[in-house]
Amino acid sequence: MSGKYFNGVKTAGLFIVLWAVLLGVGSFVGGGQFIWVFAALGVAGTAYGYWNSDKLAIKAMHARPVTEVEQPAMYRIVRELSAEANQPMPRLYVSPTQAPNAFATGRNPSNAAVCCTEGILGLLNERELRGVLGHELMHVYNRDILIGSVAAAFAGIITAIAQMLFFFGGGNSRDNPLGPIGMLAMLFLAPIAAALIRMAISRTREYDADEDGATLTGDPLALASALRKLERGTKAKPLPQDAALENVSHMMIANPFSGAGMAKLFATHPPMDERVARLERMAGRPL
Repeated sequence: MSGKYFNGVKTAGLFIVLWAVLLGVGSFVGGGQFIWVFAALGVAGTAYGYWNSDKLAIKAMHARPVTEVEQPAMYRIVRELSAEANQPMPRLYVSPTQAPNAFATGRNPSNAAVCCTEGILGLLNERELRGVLGHELMHVYNRDILIGSVAAAFAGIITAIAQMLFFFGGGNSRDNPLGPIGMLAMLFLAPIAAALIRMAISRTREYDADEDGATLTGDPLALASALRKLERGTKAKPLPQDAALENVSHMMIANPFSGAGMAKLFATHPPMDERVARLERMAGRPL
């Protein structure tokens, strides 16, 4: 995993701060009686999501496994890149949507899956597709699925605390310093906090996967070209914003939704222009 942007340190630091905040709130609310219940539920949910991440994401995208006869270029590219990285070959899937995108999932390289939509297979040339698949494989090799699962757990715990404060009044104390205004603030701020967690983690992951994937393929400009096409393609053919797709959207190489306003502000993917600029700097020249 690349250390150029110190993303590993940033991620670890973010987790430490989040745990400190959660434990502090837990000791304040109800004398700390309930925080461990929510923490346990969050950890259990994370473990389930992490262990079954490949099944959940594949199901949400209605993807199916494909054979080498059906997708020879996809198989050839993934086989070559897996061998270059000295890693096992992942399972390959195709989703029957025309929205151009791709994602990787699975708890480790031995239990990984890579999925492309029909839209991205029709949009990119083979060189660009190689860049995208290199990016997706690095998500698996960098253990990004674990990082995303932990981030989701934090988001769930924060939301649970807000709900508890709202419905139970922050404990039995009549002198609760939060009061109704504080409880309402927590209820509405919790989803924002959860979005910020996912945004911070996902943006870190995308920058690392861009750089490490470009290093694996040896062709940063191919990925840069693919990202430019994907930016246009996802705007022209966005995915519908339903709950199942929103839960896996952070795994995709490009933001699959057409978000604007606040949705754009809390997007889990970094700006495409910045991603492309970083890749161009890697190559030492503009695209």
